[in-house]
Amino acid sequence: MGQHEPATHPPTARRWVASWVEAPRFQYAIVALIVVNAITLGLETSPTIMTHVGPWLLALDHFVLGVFVVEITAKLYAYHWRFFRDPWNVFDFLIVAIALIPASGPLAVLRALRILRVLRLISMLPRLRFVVESLLHAIPGIASIAGLMVLLYYVFAVMATGLFGADHPTWFGTIGKSMYTLFQIMTLESWSMGIVRPVMETHPYAWLFFIPFILIATFTILNLFIAIIVNTMQTMHERTHAQEQATIKDAVHSEGTSLEAQLVALRQELREVMRELRERGNAQS
Repeated sequence: MGQHEPATHPPTARRWVASWVEAPRFQYAIVALIVVNAITLGLETSPTIMTHVGPWLLALDHFVLGVFVVEITAKLYAYHWRFFRDPWNVFDFLIVAIALIPASGPLAVLRALRILRVLRLISMLPRLRFVVESLLHAIPGIASIAGLMVLLYYVFAVMATGLFGADHPTWFGTIGKSMYTLFQIMTLESWSMGIVRPVMETHPYAWLFFIPFILIATFTILNLFIAIIVNTMQTMHERTHAQEQATIKDAVHSEGTSLEAQLVALRQELREVMRELRERGNAQS
């Protein structure tokens, strides 16, 4: 569960602190505290619960935050500036830093940001980190599909405004209203009884416009998003597997080279021993 290994060997104290904060038991304890903190933050939204055990929940919240601060401080001490080379360490640092901002007066709204601590589960659990990293790597492809979708929406919005705007200005009076209505239709939320059928009362052939839009926007474009994300996750999995195989191969090759060198040295020693034995035998005879 460790997030990274130190690039160089720090002094003894730093090495001990690094091994302590990266130990599996400590990592599991942090994950447990994150889950507990998520539950307490949810309970704090209930006035009834706060009336009965509010002080205890606040004390537990402060205790958990204190543990997070100690963890981040220990990592900063152990890794110094190398701590910020890991993006997940930076993520944890920002989450804890936001929690330390005084949430009083005009900054009272920041109290709601305390729930961001739950997002630390992403950095603590390797599987969640893998999913997030896959999403980040898929951004270029997603951006391309998003651009195609915006273009599609604009074309259909201009057409819808021209076709239905005069009779249904609430839904299609402007391009902005048309794009919002088309987005609702794309989500399939009340698209038939709520929008399309009322439009068909004045435009009987409106289905010739809406059905192709739904087929293209909902069943094609959205599936492209899923395909890109799945393909990126598969590619990253294969890359990780290849790196692990290369690491194992290098380790085996290094071990084999070392064993070969030891065998060569052992053979040389055996030759020398045999030569000495022969020389002693000749001297005695």
